[in-house]
Amino acid sequence: MDKKIIFAVAGSGKTTYIVESINEEDRFLVITYTVNNLRNISASIKRKFGYFPQNIEIYTYFKFLYSFCFAPFLAYELDARGLFLDFPPRNTLKFRRTDPRYYQTTDGKLFKNRLAKLLEVKDVIPEIIKRLEKYYDYLYIDEVQDFGGHDFNFLESILQTSVGVLMVGDFYQHTFDTSRDAKINEGLHDDYISYISRFQKIGIQFDTTTLSNSYRCSPQICNFITSNLGIKIESHRTDQTHVYEISDYDNAKKIFSDNSIIKLFYQRSDKYLGFTRNWGDCKGEDCYEDVCVLLNATTYSLYQKRELYKSAPLTRNKLYVAFSRTRNNLYILPETLISK
Repeated sequence: MDKKIIFAVAGSGKTTYIVESINEEDRFLVITYTVNNLRNISASIKRKFGYFPQNIEIYTYFKFLYSFCFAPFLAYELDARGLFLDFPPRNTLKFRRTDPRYYQTTDGKLFKNRLAKLLEVKDVIPEIIKRLEKYYDYLYIDEVQDFGGHDFNFLESILQTSVGVLMVGDFYQHTFDTSRDAKINEGLHDDYISYISRFQKIGIQFDTTTLSNSYRCSPQICNFITSNLGIKIESHRTDQTHVYEISDYDNAKKIFSDNSIIKLFYQRSDKYLGFTRNWGDCKGEDCYEDVCVLLNATTYSLYQKRELYKSAPLTRNKLYVAFSRTRNNLYILPETLISK
């Protein structure tokens, strides 16, 4: 069957596309990273069919990894007691990759960022692929850009399956990895072309046009993102909204006191009263009309020189998430105006 990855833009209807591709006849496995995305997809499926069909199963990634991939083959052997969600202690790096202490805490919990590596070392991936093919006709993966570390290697392995595969993601909304471990796939998301080539090498078709236009962002916001961040995004809309640059204290204070406008900070937004979040934390959210993005000293300096595209990749991606939350107007101001 076909295996395809669709590279989307913010607000282009990724969830809608996934749900519209699902039917009541074939057997579907849908994997997404966050609980919020799982809830959104589940709710959309229920709206489409009026109920949740039995031929569809949806997992968060780590639940899939633990329950579907690990438990049937290795749970008894390793006597696992669930997942350890923090990073492993650095001293575990000294253990051989065949040593259980590399993968488990002393009380039996599995380090989540090494579980995919454990499945590889124990040579159960071929059995996992057989299990996929036994129970499902299609594998759908949402937010694929967030796979990193050992998890990306695991993804490449299971894509050898004979079931149909649809992956959807926005490369530039990569703001965190499913896991990190030492330098495994450390530079995976540094370059778009290199990232695409990883999928091409294993025969995955890629599509950059189906979800290339945003329903959320107006043409003005899309143009602002493209010209400032170098990220190509276009709009389905024809109406006009505005980008306002705020440089005086009085207007900044007025905007900051308006709780209908969310204020997005680089970090530590909880220092400020009111309706605030960090840039990257609002990924996947689609509920804001007007948005104010506050730039820290580094990004504001780049913005003044029209060189925001030179930001570190992770910073640029978080800014992209922040700018693309708005359905209406976007306000840009330096964080120093509020810190006074």
